[in-house]
Parts: sequence; structure tokens; C-alpha cells
Amino acid sequence: MMISTATPSGAQNLRVGEVVLADDVASLTEAECRQRACLELLRQAAMEDGLLAADDPAPQEGVMTEAAAEAIDQWLAQNLRVPEPDEASCRRHHAAHASHYAVGERVQARHILFAVTPGVDVKALRLRAEQALLDARSDPGRFGELARTLSNCPSSTQGGDLGWLSAPDCAPEFARELFGQDEGTANVGVLPRLVHSRFGLHVVEVLSRDPGQQRAFEEVQDAVAQSLRQQVWVTALRQAMQLLAGRWTVEGIDLDAADSPLLQ
Repeated sequence: MMISTATPSGAQNLRVGEVVLADDVASLTEAECRQRACLELLRQAAMEDGLLAADDPAPQEGVMTEAAAEAIDQWLAQNLRVPEPDEASCRRHHAAHASHYAVGERVQARHILFAVTPGVDVKALRLRAEQALLDARSDPGRFGELARTLSNCPSSTQGGDLGWLSAPDCAPEFARELFGQDEGTANVGVLPRLVHSRFGLHVVEVLSRDPGQQRAFEEVQDAVAQSLRQQVWVTALRQAMQLLAGRWTVEGIDLDAADSPLLQ
């Protein structure tokens, strides 16, 4: 849920209930706004349930008190129930997503980086990145030229070439988009959407894939079970955030638009 309000200067607040988390949402990325709003919803829920003192100070610049962080952990432990996956569920998941558990997977890729730096106009940057994505997908032969002209990465001088990469070579949020893909989503070519990382927005082209070696279920059973636990936990968290957003007014960010409110 999102309600839009603006200050006299025209800036839109980021607010949960009576707590203002930022005077101008334009000063934060969408992910930062979402994270601050979700954590504040959890902080207020912990306070309402008596896990946190009513006079706990509101977060400053996105930083909450240690007591609030501990109370949120308690609230999540009490309210998010994650059942243990059985072996049959684990085997079905492994059979459907065997590539997630392969070893030695590599990707040959190049990219165009639109770096998010202090003071940058994120909306304008996103528009430039979206246009570059459209241009690259329309004419992949121009990818190197676009990288040399637009990319903020040193690889721009080589047309954005990153060479052969393995998952440990990449930031985790970048690796998630490139590795462990199922057969239907293991793209070769320009990826259909921008990749978001701590460095900014990336237009990515996968030139080649080496799938590595598949591992038997028995070798990765614990990892499969943990993956299923995480999926259930994220679903439970999403449902909890939707309920909390119905209890307190949220202004400045649409929490319903997120696939995973805290983990993006």
C-alpha cells in the first residue's frame, strides 16, 4: 500500500505511520526506500507486541537502535513459522533445479554499467539504462559500441568484456542473475531486463555458458533443504509485510510492487 503526500517544497516524504524516514524519497533508491519502510513496519510491530520500549528512538538516516534490531529478530522468530521440508519435496526441487547445485559453472559475459554514485539522478539514470537495454536488444551487434560510449566500468575500453566469470567472481546480486539458471531461463544473448547490483544498473550480454558438473541429490541434500526453507521464509515474510502495511499507513513507496520486500 502507498499513499502519496508531498511537502510544501514538492518533495515526497517516506513515512510509516507517524515516523518520517526520509524527507525526500528522491534522495534514496527504490530499494533503500523499500528496506527502510519494511524495517520500520517491523520495528513498530515489535513495539506494539511489547518486544521494544515505546520510547525507542526512530531510525536516523536508516540506522535503528541495537535494541530495535534485536526486537525485530525476536518478532520474526515468533511470527514466521518455517516447517522443515520433507525428502520428497527436496528431491522434486533438485530434479527441477539441478543446475542451481552444479559446480564449476562459468559464464562469458560483457556489460554496460550505469553507476549509482552520490548525487546522481537515479530516475534519469534508469531511463538511460532502459534505453541502452532496448538498443542492445534491438541490435546486439552494437553492444560493444554502446559499452564504449556509455559504460562507467573500466571494461568499457574492451567493449564491456568481462571475460569468463564464475559466481565467486561477482557480487552476489549480480551472480544471482547469471548463474544457477534453469533451462528455460539460462539465456545466451542480451538479458531481457536490467541487472541491479551495489554498483548500479547493468545491461548484460551472455556470450557463452559452461554449465559445469551436475551433482547427485545426496551430495547437495542439505543445500536443497536450506533453499526450500529460505523460499518458505521469504513467502511468509512477504505475507507478514502485507499485513503490517495494512495496519500502518505507508507513504512514499509501493510495497506491493516488490517480489521480496527486504531482500532485494
